[in-house]
Amino acid sequence: MKKLSQNEQKELVARTAVDTLIEQKKIFSGMKIGLGTGSTAMPAVRRLAERIADGTLKDIKAVVTSFQTQLACEDFGIPVYSLNDKAIGGKLDLAIDGADEISPDKAVIKGGGAALLREKIVEYNAKTFVVIGDSSKAVKSLGTKFPLPVEIIADARVPVEKAIEKLGGKCVLRQGVRKAGPVITDNGNQILDVLWEKPVDPKIMEKKINEIVGVVENGFFTKNRPIVFVAQEDGSVRSL
Repeated sequence: MKKLSQNEQKELVARTAVDTLIEQKKIFSGMKIGLGTGSTAMPAVRRLAERIADGTLKDIKAVVTSFQTQLACEDFGIPVYSLNDKAIGGKLDLAIDGADEISPDKAVIKGGGAALLREKIVEYNAKTFVVIGDSSKAVKSLGTKFPLPVEIIADARVPVEKAIEKLGGKCVLRQGVRKAGPVITDNGNQILDVLWEKPVDPKIMEKKINEIVGVVENGFFTKNRPIVFVAQEDGSVRSL
C-alpha cells in the first residue's frame, strides 16, 4: 500500500474535517468562522470555498488570522470581517486551524508561521476550536522537538530570553528566509523559538511565559481544547 506524503495528508485531513463538520452540523450556513494560517489551514480554506461554491454553505462570515489567509479568502470570494465588526460581535461559532504539535490531551503548539497572536485571539474567542494535522504533528509531549514560538517586543529581547532560560527554555531569535535579519510578524514584533530538554506542563508554561514583561503572546494553546483531526499515512483520518 502506498503511503501518503505529508502534503497529501494535509489535503486529506482538511477536506475530511470540513466535510465531517458539515455533516455533523458543526459548520452550517450563516456561521461566523475563524480561519487559520499555514500549509494545513490553506487546504481547509480552499475546501470551505468549494462547499460555498457548490451551494452547501451560504452567508459564511470569516475572520482571518494573517495576511496569508486574508489573501486566500479574497481569491476565493469568502467575505472577511474583523472580530470588532458588528456582524461578528467579538465571538465566533467555530475556528479551524493547523498545529505544529498536538499532545495526547489535545494541547497544541502553534506559531510556526509566526501568526500565533492573531491565531490565539481568534481561536480563544471561538465556541468550537478545530485543529487539523498530518501524522507527524501528533507527539507525546510539546516543546522538546518543535520549538515553542514566543512573540516579543524587540526592545525586550534580552530580558525575555533570560527570563525564559530561568524556566528551562533555550531561546533562538527566528531569522527571516530570503530576508536579512529577524522575522517580523504581522503585528510588527519578533519571534523567539524556545526548546526544552525535558517535557513541561503546557498549561502552566503558557501562563508563566505570558507573565514576562515584553512577551506579547506564546504558542502554547491550552485554554480552548479543540476537536482534533489527524491524517495517517495509510489514508485514514483519526478524530480526537
